[in-house]
Amino acid sequence: MKKLNFLLFAVALFALSSCSVISGIFKAGAAVGVIAVIVIIGIILWIISAFRGKQ
Repeated sequence: MKKLNFLLFAVALFALSSCSVISGIFKAGAAVGVIAVIVIIGIILWIISAFRGKQ
């Protein structure tokens, strides 16, 4: 069983280039960060417009 686990691990290491995996993680993180900033700015603008509408 240990040999099978080691073999699967070795195949995964050779099949997945570490650079491509890391770049994929950073691209996903950047996309999520941009979306989060847009959502936060939208919420802030919505709150400001709600307070201005009451006056």
